[in-house]
Amino acid sequence: MLDSAKIELRNLRVKDYEELKVSMIKSYHEMPHEYWTKGEIRTLINKFPEGQLCIAIDNKIAGCALSIIVDYDKFDDNHTYDEILGGENFPTHTKNGNVLYGIDVFIHPDYRGMRLGRRLYEARKELCEHLNLKSIIFGGRIPNYSKFSNELTPKKYIEKVKLQEIHDPVLSFQLSNDFHVKKVIKGYLPGDERSKEFATLMEWNNIYYSKPEKLVNTKKTVVRLGLVQWQMRLFKDYEALVSQIEFFVDAVSNYQSDFILFPELFNAPLMAQFNHLSEPEAIRGLSSYTDRLLETFREFAINYNINIITGSMPQAIGEHMFNVGFLCRRDGSYERYEKLHITPAEETAWGMKGGNKLETFDTDCGKIGVLICYDVEFPEVSRLLAEEGMNILFVPFMTDTQNGYSRVKICAQARAVENECYVAMAGSVGNLPKVDNMDIQYSQSAVLTPSDFAFPVNGIKAEATPNTESTLLVDVDLDLLKELHNFGSVRNMKDRRKDLYSLKKKK
Repeated sequence: MLDSAKIELRNLRVKDYEELKVSMIKSYHEMPHEYWTKGEIRTLINKFPEGQLCIAIDNKIAGCALSIIVDYDKFDDNHTYDEILGGENFPTHTKNGNVLYGIDVFIHPDYRGMRLGRRLYEARKELCEHLNLKSIIFGGRIPNYSKFSNELTPKKYIEKVKLQEIHDPVLSFQLSNDFHVKKVIKGYLPGDERSKEFATLMEWNNIYYSKPEKLVNTKKTVVRLGLVQWQMRLFKDYEALVSQIEFFVDAVSNYQSDFILFPELFNAPLMAQFNHLSEPEAIRGLSSYTDRLLETFREFAINYNINIITGSMPQAIGEHMFNVGFLCRRDGSYERYEKLHITPAEETAWGMKGGNKLETFDTDCGKIGVLICYDVEFPEVSRLLAEEGMNILFVPFMTDTQNGYSRVKICAQARAVENECYVAMAGSVGNLPKVDNMDIQYSQSAVLTPSDFAFPVNGIKAEATPNTESTLLVDVDLDLLKELHNFGSVRNMKDRRKDLYSLKKKK
């Protein structure tokens, strides 16, 4: 029947989805509701098109192999399937990873026995070699184990499969394709009753792998943060404000800092010239400087070789006013972030609107997130960033009273614990008697940490003197976060009850 059939091994396309869905449902008849959504397939193809392979027979999808690239150093061998995926947007995928991780392989039942699975595995190996990745790793089911679980441990079962005394449709096939068992994992795929929730962590090593030379711009594990506790003062003009900005950038960069963080609305002194206007008109006047400041910060980031988190500034977009800031990387690129949650005072006095943009940012020191002041008081927001791999959360803030400051700091410290990340928060001090709604400031800038043995007992790495203009220079070790995630006294990110609750970002 298949003598004249056209067999094609190629990359998966989004338009294949309906055919793919049929094959998935047929292949996973034991779990009829366990198939990839069209959105998930689209995301995989957009992020890593060459890693999504399929075999089409007469234009029908007969088999498929889905993969991502992960930095396996961030995981231990006891990971679960959900931890590897990281969420529906596959945030664990990174082009800078070292392992091709297989997240699914299946063959339509009507086409089994044609060695199509072997073709997919061979294509994966070629891709692994082409991308110079260290190995292929995946978790494999052992579906026949339930028949022997009363008499054999998983170890004994695997030994008998290796000796071909027992046939397992998955493990036997993987062993015959040069994969070896790296570890046995319990709870890798909850609900897999046929495997008794055990899985074999399988690995194929790329013998042609060449470890990349360590380059100047590789991601660092110890990152130096510079925080500016900014003194609110009147400046005679825009150039005077820029001169003060450059002073801090210069000073902090002299200590080879990787980042410098400015506070929320640090440029408010320029609003003095608009004090004769209403408050909404004055903040709109201040927003006229935002584009100029962005270009200035980008220039400073390049000239002083430092990543700058610009705090925040007002930005007018049409009739609406937003509170925004920028990550200006030292390579000249930049990103924009928005304050999502607007306080009642910002809304009534200035007519501010909440933004809609929430994302992590890649830097030469790993993934970071930025939340402006009030945003850090909403735990869901930082959790979404943590699920995308954030290691450092920057919080530019502005508070007028110690009550307001306490809210921000207490919440920021909670975010560090629950998301297993560092939190750097910087605010302003002093007063602006000639600027309405900006009379007084209270701040104590700080770098906050999780609370475990590798970190300070009070969860505070360092903090500035309250209400005094200063800089704070702090080194944070990203490897300690990895250790915490895998071996901490408590593991907040791993121990979440995803069987009871979930959190996802709306499109």
